[in-house]
Amino acid sequence: MQINAIILQPNQPFKWAAGWNSPIYCDNRKTLSYPEIRTFIRTSLASAINNHFKGANVIAGVATAGIPHGVLVAEELGLPFIYVRAQAKEHGKQNQIEGHFEEGQTVVLVEDLISSGKSSLEAVAALREAGMNVKGLVSIFTYGFEAASQNFQNADCDFVSLCDYDNMLPQALETNHINSEELPLLKEWRKNPSIWKK
Repeated sequence: MQINAIILQPNQPFKWAAGWNSPIYCDNRKTLSYPEIRTFIRTSLASAINNHFKGANVIAGVATAGIPHGVLVAEELGLPFIYVRAQAKEHGKQNQIEGHFEEGQTVVLVEDLISSGKSSLEAVAALREAGMNVKGLVSIFTYGFEAASQNFQNADCDFVSLCDYDNMLPQALETNHINSEELPLLKEWRKNPSIWKK
C-alpha cells in the first residue's frame, strides 16, 4: 500500500477482465522497483518455501508476474529456475516450460497473486504432465476466495500466501489508506465479488 502496489477504491471500483467490479487493484510488479520491499518479499517467499515445502530442488515461476519473483527466490535459495508459460509456444521448440529440468525433480511454484487460482493450477498441471513432483505454490498475495481454496484442494496442491485480503484490511485502516466508513463496503465485496455493486 505504501507504494500503491495495492490500491483500495471502494467508491470508485475497478473493472476486472471477468466483468466484476472490484474495490482493490493489486499490481505486485511495482514491488520490483523498490529494493527494500523486493528484498523483503524475496526472503519471505524463500522462508515460506523452507517452512512449508522442504526438499524442493527447482523453483518455477508462473508467467508472467511470477517470473521475476521466482528468479529472486531461486537465487536466494541457490536453486535452478524454470518458468511455465500460459500455453506452449507455437514456434521454435514449442515449449510450455522454459529452462532445464528433469523428470522426477521436485518443484515449488512462485506466483504473485491468487484470485481464482486458475492460471496457477494450469501451471501446476503442465509441470505434472512433464513428470515433475509439485510440492506446492507460494504467492505474495491472495484475495482469499473460497473458490480458490476449493480449486487448490481439488487439484491436490497446497499453497501459502504472504498476505491475504482479510489481514490487509485492518492494516489499511490503521495506516489511513481507507476510513471506517469504507471498511464495511470492502468486507461486503469479499463475500460475493461477482455481484458486488452491479
